[in-house]
Amino acid sequence: MPTPHATRRNGTFIPPLLVVPFVLYNIVAFLFFGGSPAGWSNGLFTIPMVSGTPWAITAGDFLLVIGIVCLFIEVLKSTNAGRSSIVEHMLSMVLFVAFLIEFLLAGAASSSVFFLLMVMALIDVVAGFTVSITSAGRDVTMG
Repeated sequence: MPTPHATRRNGTFIPPLLVVPFVLYNIVAFLFFGGSPAGWSNGLFTIPMVSGTPWAITAGDFLLVIGIVCLFIEVLKSTNAGRSSIVEHMLSMVLFVAFLIEFLLAGAASSSVFFLLMVMALIDVVAGFTVSITSAGRDVTMG
């Protein structure tokens, strides 16, 4: 039960980290793949496995790992109850809308990699608001 004098963490403002894979996707797709989403299946490297079958890592796989790491950090950030958290939630929503618009309108974004990054942005929005609402509910004291 929080005390009436419980301090809130007023963390520094950090923009949504899922903008990193969003920007990387667009730079690579438009500059290196010529606007074609097919380039994301290009192999980057292979890792020999104990089973004898090599594990091929594609460009899309690598970008999705970056997105998952960013999503994890975003979920951790959403536990911050500082003043900047509302702005961060709003920017996460704007980023999700940007993902959605590009997915629907740009041919280069019509790939499973981009779709999964968009789903990560949606999870970031939903998790951010859910964690904030839950933690705000715990801060309210009935008395």
